[in-house]
Amino acid sequence: MDLGLAGRVAIVTGAGRGIGLAVVRTLAAEGATVLAASRSITAELTALAEAGSPHPEGAVRAVAADLTDPEAAARLVELAGELGAVSVLVNNVGGVRPRTGGFGSVTDDDWTGAFQLNALTAIRMTRAVLPVMREQRNGAVVTVASVNALLPDPAVIDYSAAKAALVNFSKSLSKEVGADGIRVNTVSPGPVATDLWLGDGGVAATLSASGGTERDQVVAGAAASMVTGRFTRPDEVAALVAFLAADRVAGNITGADFVIDGGLTAEL
Repeated sequence: MDLGLAGRVAIVTGAGRGIGLAVVRTLAAEGATVLAASRSITAELTALAEAGSPHPEGAVRAVAADLTDPEAAARLVELAGELGAVSVLVNNVGGVRPRTGGFGSVTDDDWTGAFQLNALTAIRMTRAVLPVMREQRNGAVVTVASVNALLPDPAVIDYSAAKAALVNFSKSLSKEVGADGIRVNTVSPGPVATDLWLGDGGVAATLSASGGTERDQVVAGAAASMVTGRFTRPDEVAALVAFLAADRVAGNITGADFVIDGGLTAEL
């Protein structure tokens, strides 16, 4: 299906690997021009930018940016403006560190860092891009939250709280900017087959080291908790993000949170 994203300009944050990289690839394949921001330009992102897009109108420009810097958001919007009027923002910056020592081990700095990385980065980017979207009376903001916004877990207590705040923020903002032609939605993945979960120092490795179990057992246990019996793939999350970014198919969807977790959460 043609999502109607050809010719659109999009900003994707946290674009160096995993979900963010998959989103960049998907949007470019749909014909969007993507400003792909990452704290460091990974080899994977460089290869994607150099390879070009299979769509004649798609293109990727990679930019190094640390979104925890309060000034970075405005700079990214300015750079994207050189490519055209931004009509899509995908907030994907985030990270999690399991708190194996329990709540008492989570310091003020830990809490501040979790909210800075997992909430404020998206809030700042959204604030920076809204004037552009308001001027053209069109825009889609899609933010990658987490199933932990709905499924609080003491092992990631600060991350869960930050992601819950992000979902609430997005819902609240959607009510303000809907009349301006701007849609605001969130995507909440469960465990995804990326380095965040499966890489060295990722969730599985950290829980394995703390619990004295094999890493593969942790991974198998997480997969078994989903009714599909497997982790979500990054490209599956990216396809959902692209759907929500497209006015042609999601033009009247706003203020919604879409869970993609293999049936991990049980909701009526």
